[in-house]
Amino acid sequence: MSQEPFRWGILSTGGIAQQFTRDVQRLADHKVVAVGSRTQAKADEFGDMFHVPNRHASYESLVNDPSVDGIYVATHHPMHKRDTILALNAGKPVLCEKPFAMSATETAEMISVARSKNLLLMEAMWARFLPHMIQVREVIKSGVLGEIISVRADHGQWFPANPEFRLYKPELGGGALFDLGIYPVSFAHMVLGAPSQITATGVLTEKGVDSHTSAILDYENGAQAVLTTTLITSTPCRATIAGTLGRIEIDRTFYNPANMRLVMQDGTTTEYANTYKGHGLREQAGELERMVRNGEIESPLLTHKMSIEIMQSLDEIRNQIGLRYPFES
Repeated sequence: MSQEPFRWGILSTGGIAQQFTRDVQRLADHKVVAVGSRTQAKADEFGDMFHVPNRHASYESLVNDPSVDGIYVATHHPMHKRDTILALNAGKPVLCEKPFAMSATETAEMISVARSKNLLLMEAMWARFLPHMIQVREVIKSGVLGEIISVRADHGQWFPANPEFRLYKPELGGGALFDLGIYPVSFAHMVLGAPSQITATGVLTEKGVDSHTSAILDYENGAQAVLTTTLITSTPCRATIAGTLGRIEIDRTFYNPANMRLVMQDGTTTEYANTYKGHGLREQAGELERMVRNGEIESPLLTHKMSIEIMQSLDEIRNQIGLRYPFES
């Protein structure tokens, strides 16, 4: 006997909320049943676009919708803590967009609320759940690479220097690091864990957000992760994991479904072709649904501890480059 579809409520109606909804609608056992916005007009527009029946003119109304099994938080970074806790206090499990919050302290507060209510909370770092990233972890676990020596990853996109665009606005948590750099930082953590030392440099815009940032993450075993991010030019957006016996190369765009290959020191190459259909945001939805049905409150693929450690690295990088936000005390 088949189980009832998992019913999603979408908190916010922006671009990432639309991408998530579009991809989740590819899943037969998931259904987007509700959306919440700050205005009825925006909720209705989103609802019409994706045939969502329940349209709420406030986030409070959405999280209290009894037809919703889980909430996807897709607001701007500085609102993640507020909106996640709102949903948790309404008794709803939460998938919260990355970056999880604006600091490790905020992340810990969100996790504390979730644990106190025995509710599932997971960071929506969707790349972790993609098939090629699962393959990456399996290759590493097999030991075929030998000892991991180097991780390299970049994420650069070009955006017009419009002061009204969210990535250029300090009040919205703008800058390259939090919106784009989170991908290479999280990737390095997935491969090597939390670093023992970080060295970072960056350039700030006139508004005070970072236009480009680079960081070297050092590890006690001598491994290094070299990471770059920028919002003023398009970069290759590739990643490499190099060990003493071989390396993994992930093509553009490494955090999307992508082609990859295993290259051994003698040149022997194994290709892993990308055959994925769709954007890829639905895999994290499937993981959350699995955990909810099993009564779990954190994912083994992205634990609460991992999310805190990733935010600690972002904290250190932004402290070193002088990235400050007006909403911080």
